[in-house]
Amino acid sequence: MERVVEPELLDQLPPSDPRAIHSRRDLRRINFWMGNVGLIQKRLLELKPSPKRILEIGAGDGRLMEKLAIRFGPQWGKNVSVVFLDIHPTISNETRNAIEAQGWKIQIVQANLRDWVRQSQPESFDLIIANLFLHHFSFEELAIFFQAFAKTTESVLSCDPRRWEPAVLFAKLLWLIGCNFVTRHDANVSIRAGFRDEELSAIWPEESGFNLQENDASYASHLFFARRIG
Repeated sequence: MERVVEPELLDQLPPSDPRAIHSRRDLRRINFWMGNVGLIQKRLLELKPSPKRILEIGAGDGRLMEKLAIRFGPQWGKNVSVVFLDIHPTISNETRNAIEAQGWKIQIVQANLRDWVRQSQPESFDLIIANLFLHHFSFEELAIFFQAFAKTTESVLSCDPRRWEPAVLFAKLLWLIGCNFVTRHDANVSIRAGFRDEELSAIWPEESGFNLQENDASYASHLFFARRIG
């Protein structure tokens, strides 16, 4: 299946739009069925030492980091700072409180990733993480992002849609679990913009000193993990 990147409806709706609220609720259920949180947690267990400064790009409602904080808080300790970067962050007080209850600090940055990577003196992080986000961008844009990431972080972990026909067939059944039109439309767009094989590894900067792991992680998910060697 050829990769095609098209606009998603949710990105064009105001966060307070009832269709957007419904769709974000749908995405939490879809994430559950895709098993993305478990896939991400499994890879994070490999990180040594544990990250102390984390950037989540395309953070959305922050629910992923909430689950990670609860899971890894006792292991990683209280001295962890999280920066949420999103063009329309929708992080609730409940999510913020759950993360801060682990002793973690939070900063919310409302910005476009395209602008963030152009900073003359970008911040440094131990981990940059993304869930269902990188597929929004062309390979040309991702190559620019990866150049910046390789200079500013020790690890990059992303989980995106797996681009293959069976996932398209699965997306046609989303109405059965109550997903609205926005979600059903965006699911098909996301799958066509997803990844397969080692497409992301191929555009990571050469000789950057990173170990790259990339694979189809489940029926519907594709995982990319870059870790600085040594």
